[in-house]
Amino acid sequence: RVFFFPSPLSFSLCPGAGGWSPLSSDRYQWLEVDLGGRTRITAVATQGRYGSSDWQTAYLLMFSDTGHNWKQYRQEGSIGAFAGNSNADSVVQHKLQHQVIARYVRLIPLNWNPNGRIGLRLETYGCPYNSDVLSFNGQSSLLYRLTPRPRQMSSESISLKFKTLKNSGILLHAEGQNGHSLTLELEKGKLQLLIRKGKSLSPDIRYLVTLGSLLDDQHWHHVAVEHHSNHLKLTVDKNTHLTAADILVLLYFIVSACLCALSPVQMILGAQQGFSYRSFYGCLENPVYNGLNLVDLAKQKDQRVTGNVTFSCSEPVFVAMTFTGPQSFLRLPRRIDQSSLGISVGLQFRTWNKAGLLLTFELPNREGRVWLYLSKARTHLQIHKSGRAPLELNAGSALNDGQWHSVDLISAGGRLTITVDGDEGASAHASPSFLITTGGHIFFGGCPAEENSQECLNPFKAFQGCVRLLTVDNRPLDLIKVQQRLIGNYSHLQIDMCGIIDRCSPSHCEHGGSCSQSWSTFHCNCSGTGYSGATCHSSIYEQSCEAYKHKGNISGYYYIDVDSSGPIKPQLLYCNMTEDNTWMVIHHNNTDLTRVQPSPEVNQHVVHFEYASDEEQLTAIISLSEHCEQEVAYHCRKSRLLTSPEGSPLSWWVGGPGVGQMHTHWGGAPPGSQQCACSLQDNCVDSRYHCNCDADSNEWTNDSGLLTHKETLPVRSLVLGDIRRHGSESTYKVGPLRCHGDKNVWNAAFFDKETSYLHFPTLHGELSADISFLFKTTSSSGVFLENLGIKDFIRIELNSSNEVLFSFDVGNGPLEVSVKAGSPLNDNRWHRIQAERNVKEASLRLDELPAVTQEAPADGHIHLQLNSQLFIGVSSSATENVSLSFRTSQSPALLLYVSSYHREYFAVLLNKLEVRYRLDSSKDAEILRSKVKNLADRQLHVVTISRLADVVSVQIDQNPKEDFNLTSGVEFNGIRSLVLGRVHDSEGLDLDLAQIASLGFTGCLSAVLFNSISPLKVALLHPKTSPVTVTGPLIQSICGFTSANLSHATETTHHLSGKRSGSVGTGQPLVNAIRSDSALIGGTVAATCFSVALPLSSIMRQKLQKHSSVTSLVS
Repeated sequence: RVFFFPSPLSFSLCPGAGGWSPLSSDRYQWLEVDLGGRTRITAVATQGRYGSSDWQTAYLLMFSDTGHNWKQYRQEGSIGAFAGNSNADSVVQHKLQHQVIARYVRLIPLNWNPNGRIGLRLETYGCPYNSDVLSFNGQSSLLYRLTPRPRQMSSESISLKFKTLKNSGILLHAEGQNGHSLTLELEKGKLQLLIRKGKSLSPDIRYLVTLGSLLDDQHWHHVAVEHHSNHLKLTVDKNTHLTAADILVLLYFIVSACLCALSPVQMILGAQQGFSYRSFYGCLENPVYNGLNLVDLAKQKDQRVTGNVTFSCSEPVFVAMTFTGPQSFLRLPRRIDQSSLGISVGLQFRTWNKAGLLLTFELPNREGRVWLYLSKARTHLQIHKSGRAPLELNAGSALNDGQWHSVDLISAGGRLTITVDGDEGASAHASPSFLITTGGHIFFGGCPAEENSQECLNPFKAFQGCVRLLTVDNRPLDLIKVQQRLIGNYSHLQIDMCGIIDRCSPSHCEHGGSCSQSWSTFHCNCSGTGYSGATCHSSIYEQSCEAYKHKGNISGYYYIDVDSSGPIKPQLLYCNMTEDNTWMVIHHNNTDLTRVQPSPEVNQHVVHFEYASDEEQLTAIISLSEHCEQEVAYHCRKSRLLTSPEGSPLSWWVGGPGVGQMHTHWGGAPPGSQQCACSLQDNCVDSRYHCNCDADSNEWTNDSGLLTHKETLPVRSLVLGDIRRHGSESTYKVGPLRCHGDKNVWNAAFFDKETSYLHFPTLHGELSADISFLFKTTSSSGVFLENLGIKDFIRIELNSSNEVLFSFDVGNGPLEVSVKAGSPLNDNRWHRIQAERNVKEASLRLDELPAVTQEAPADGHIHLQLNSQLFIGVSSSATENVSLSFRTSQSPALLLYVSSYHREYFAVLLNKLEVRYRLDSSKDAEILRSKVKNLADRQLHVVTISRLADVVSVQIDQNPKEDFNLTSGVEFNGIRSLVLGRVHDSEGLDLDLAQIASLGFTGCLSAVLFNSISPLKVALLHPKTSPVTVTGPLIQSICGFTSANLSHATETTHHLSGKRSGSVGTGQPLVNAIRSDSALIGGTVAATCFSVALPLSSIMRQKLQKHSSVTSLVS
């Protein structure tokens, strides 16, 4: 049964009515739904076949506008699989991360109940989608002439959607005054925003932005160009690029898109005169300029709009197939009566791989074999025939660029030819003395794994990529008949879709690293960037001169990366290590003593200083240094420095961040004093003045000193005023900026108790994060750092006296990296830990031992999503973060009970929702009651509870968060056990709580999480080793959120049946539902827990960085 709702209404599947179940249960089955028109789809829900053991546990979703050219729905750009059902009755709903507009929906089961078959009932959520479309055939265009407007617009926008099979063509061209123009152009499947200035034969053409990739896939893509203030923003699908527009570009953009008072201003969609060879073939949808729908204007025959387009989208049907992996192949028979005439095979392909088999076949009578394959991104034809030397041809180059390429193999009339990309490409020829034809089948992409005969041999890699327009003997192959098993045979093919994705768009390579890719992964080349690692995240340079000195280096020039993995580039600076302090020296363009040369035209001498470091580098150096200083000196004769007889400043200097501020004090004096150092030292040559030079002496004297207030540095310019009087002479010197003291090194924290810890805001490192610090301790175990999310977490801990463990979970299940030392680490000596996590891998390094790396799962979740505070020196168990889902009609009921060895406890009860804390065994529990009523209503409810010190927050479903205050904010530690259901040991409980706890719990619990403890999940994933025991009846059931191992989409599950899908006896752990952490509970689930706190002697250096942020954990 298939349901479609024209509006986003809530729904419930009706019981009964069977469902879809194919005759064969394999991965080549699918259920396709025609929604009757293009629809904005927001969610899908599945259910097993009624009254059976048939359901699917995982599936793919495909969408299409035409019933062909399907597109797989992917989450986070790569994850394709959705979690399905665990029984025939529960409904599992997935809210799509991003909405899809399509007419056809196809669901392909991946896995199903091993004790049954594929079974399915399907629902979709969505709304009808209406749009205005235009079709362009390469000769058509739509021209819109803007009407004059009296003033410029502060913001403007152009947006549209397009689909095309051509990888190049002009989508939009806008012209304005003075010949300026803007063009949106598709070039090799990427969208370019071009600016053209002037109409000369050699105009100034600027490529402002290139965005997107594989945009010639005949699917709709959204494009928007927005101008706000002095910025231009280009958006292609989900990718956005913001670029600053200089005055000329800004002037051009306003004129071309808005103003037309003095000359004709126009926008042309589709084609541009003089550029017909790049005309657009395809369809446009909803082109809108500043809120005006151009298609509406065209349909209304508005005089401003002219063109020769059709108001529909006619598109050719090209059926492609995707070779997904080493087991993919297509086998086609060839007619016997054609074998004596030679052979002709043609196809188009696109791939990222440099190597792979395109096709192979045997020569007649098994006298030899032919291979057409890719090697080093070129096509190679290799023919082996018994008794003859191998024949080899090659043609083409760079064929792994992801673009469509054609290849034709023709053998006829004694001539053999391979041609790549037709007339525009390359070809190779040979005249063999024997006939090249096939004696049997032709194999494409690879060979069957189970093939025992010698009919197909592949000494090369299997092809991974897409193929379309396949012809044999000049006859097009109907791939739909292949899909229906009416022609040939195949395995592990996706037919009627091209599943190529661009893993380098957007690029995960940081700091300018270049991205290259294969079909299944990408690689970052970090050469010349100053960074290393799988994504060029980690700097290869130190953050300060002090760090270089600690490594044993001597004075000299070194590259300094002040923010390590942050966005600030490394800089070459001089490190002076000859003094007590280690100085970082930043030079500017004039550090010498310089004589002032007065000019008769000006009354002042103005000097500007340009530093070797840019603004970001200067700011970071000054901020992260303990002390900075800059010497200023003024040597004078009859040339006053600061104060005139009238009291106004004669000279000043500009310094500080940005453009700086004017300052009237001199070296050695405090800011704002309008004094020199001699005034503070009470030794000026004339006590009536605050500077030696202000005495206006005929003898040479000077005022020199150090500027040491960091907020006034560096010195950016110097203005000298008393330089034109007769007999005046002067020289000046502004020395280099010198800084010492690295705040990243000298920031120690001492953890002298198990309850000692530091906490900071949430770590924001979704795609990459690196952490480094020094520690010393005498403890054998403990947590260095921990940050939790609802399901994700990141943690670094001393796992034993000689092992450091780095663990995290981004939705693919916990991943651990450990390093073991050859000697104890609790020796009260300093040890250094460096940990990094990115989308490719995780790495951990201890002291000077080699780094240990762990690759991330292919096509898995990549975003680390955290929401708790970051804790240093202790686990987050210093606070509580609790979440659970439940469904029950029982009230009162105990949902969760956590006890400690100190007769303290935490409990969640149900009447109204009630949270009880007893953090002091000598006092009564504190009771926190929610205002939300009627939760025992058989509906699914989600509860989240968090505590930090004495503040407790409770949220139920989508209701507003409720905050409570405890009388004490002490730690709830020494945790003994966590219980779901009946509490058998009621010692130490309040009387009323003991009575409720003895009743147990009847209902459904799901996604129970207490800090990092997930008792149901632990029992299911590690049934033999987990400390979880089960007593009484407990039935597996998806009654809450399903596991995120397969999907990161928001899921809601409804249990509609009490049918047993699995149960366990007394004392037996759950073992059957690996992808479920939910259960119908009528008994008890108990988890034995322990907590560890580590008294660290000190943590000296800790940093967490992600792109533009630099956060010091200890300051």
